[in-house]
Amino acid sequence: MHRHGYKGRKFGREADQRTALTRGLMRSLFKYKSINTTLAKAKEIRRPAEKLITIAKKGDLASRRLVIARLDDQLIGNELVDVIAPQIKRNSGYLKIERTGFRRGDNAEMATIAFVDEIKDKAEAKPAAKKEAK
Repeated sequence: MHRHGYKGRKFGREADQRTALTRGLMRSLFKYKSINTTLAKAKEIRRPAEKLITIAKKGDLASRRLVIARLDDQLIGNELVDVIAPQIKRNSGYLKIERTGFRRGDNAEMATIAFVDEIKDKAEAKPAAKKEAK
């Protein structure tokens, strides 16, 4: 059978399960700033995650709602728009994939997907206001 026109990896799952897998991996990526997964899954989530970051960089209400709808998590969606996206200064290529070896058991190639730039947490991103002595 030909492979023309078949986009994306199947992962031996139904379409709704693949969507749930992608959303879950993206939520974990935005929550922990870096995740360790198989190389195929890392390559598969890179494209939609980078598109979501580009949408979040706009920062308006419509973009916020799109991000929350695609991630299916309001807290992480708001964190992406408010904390992560403003720290990213580049126009594209937000994520990097580094191969980390092979998993013991099934010998699957593992990789770490993370942000290229250093992303600070919510507490570090906003410095505490110092009280002035009267």
